[in-house]
Amino acid sequence: MQTRGYAASSGDTPLAPFTFERRAPGDRDVHVAIEFCGVCHSDIHSSWNEWQHTSYPFVPGHEIIGRVVKTGRAVTRFKEGQRVGVGCFVNSCRTCASCKAGRENYCDTPGGLVMTYSSVDRDGTPTYGGYSRDIVVDEHFVLTIPDSLDPAGAAPLLCAGITTYSPLRAAGVTKGSRVAVMGLGGLGHMGVKLAASFGAEVTVFSRTSAKERDARRLGAHEYVATSAPGALDALAGRYDAVLDTISAKHDINGVLNCLKPHGTLIMVGASPEPLDLATFPLIFGNRKIVGSLVGGIPETQEMLEHCGTHGITSDIEMIGPDQINAAFDRTVRGDVKYRFVIDCAKF
Repeated sequence: MQTRGYAASSGDTPLAPFTFERRAPGDRDVHVAIEFCGVCHSDIHSSWNEWQHTSYPFVPGHEIIGRVVKTGRAVTRFKEGQRVGVGCFVNSCRTCASCKAGRENYCDTPGGLVMTYSSVDRDGTPTYGGYSRDIVVDEHFVLTIPDSLDPAGAAPLLCAGITTYSPLRAAGVTKGSRVAVMGLGGLGHMGVKLAASFGAEVTVFSRTSAKERDARRLGAHEYVATSAPGALDALAGRYDAVLDTISAKHDINGVLNCLKPHGTLIMVGASPEPLDLATFPLIFGNRKIVGSLVGGIPETQEMLEHCGTHGITSDIEMIGPDQINAAFDRTVRGDVKYRFVIDCAKF
C-alpha cells in the first residue's frame, strides 16, 4: 500500500518528501488515516542518528492520532471512522512475562519489541513512523482516544504523556506528594500537568526565571531558577520524587540532595552523553535513580482515560510538513511551547 510522508536519508540531511510502501492490512490490522503527529525530541535524536541506531530512509513520528479507514476481518475492538492513537511501539512477542503483564514496552524477548520507526516488524518489513498520511498497525497496539480530548493536543500524550504518567504513578505520586520537574519542555510541561492532576505539590526547576509564569499556568505551585547561586541549598530533603526531563548533558548531583530519604530521581530525558554521578547522596539518603520507557498498552489507555477525565492535553503549535526541519531546529533551541504537532492531512 503506497503512502506519502517525510523522511531523512541520512543523519546529516534534512527531512524531505518520501513515497513508500506500507504493508497490506492483515486480518488483525487496523488501517489508520493519520490526522496529527507530534514532534518528539526522540524523533530528532533518531533522525540525526545521535543514538547510533537509525536505519535509513527514516520516517519519524510516534505520537499518532487518526481515524480508522478499514479493519481486518478478525478485528473486534475498532470500527471504521473511530478516532484512535498509535504510540512508540507497534508489536512485541506477546508471550514473555512482561508482555503478559501488559508491559509490552519491556518485552523480554531479544528483538521482540518493535518500535514505531527504525525497527523491523515481525513479518520482516521495516517500520516507518507517523510523519505520513497513514499507517497499518495490529489492533493490540492501537489505542482509543476519548471524545473529550482535542485530537491535535492529544497526539503528544502517546509519548510525552505516557512517558511522564507511568513513572510518576510507579513512584507513588499522589495527593500530598512533593514533586519537582526538571526542565519545562515537551516532556516537562506534561509532567507538571499530570503531577498536579494527581494532587501533588509541584515545583519546576529551570535554568532561568523565563518560564515561571508558564510553569504556574500549567499547574506548578513553586518555581526555582537553578542557575542562581545556591538555588537548591534550601531545598535539601524536600521532594518525594524529581522527574528529570532534560535531554542534554546536565548536573544531577545537586537535585539528588533535594530528595527526601528513600526519594526517587526519575530519568526520562535521554542525553546522548553520559551524566556524572556522585554516589554519596544516594548512599546516605537511600535514594534511588530509576529510568522509565513509556508504558505498556493497558497503562497508556489508562493515561488517556485519566487525561480525558481531567481535560489534559499538550500545549501545541501546529505546523505543516514543510516546517518540520525548522521545527527540529526550534525544538533543540527550546523555542516551542511546548510541542509541535504536524497536520498530516497536508502530506
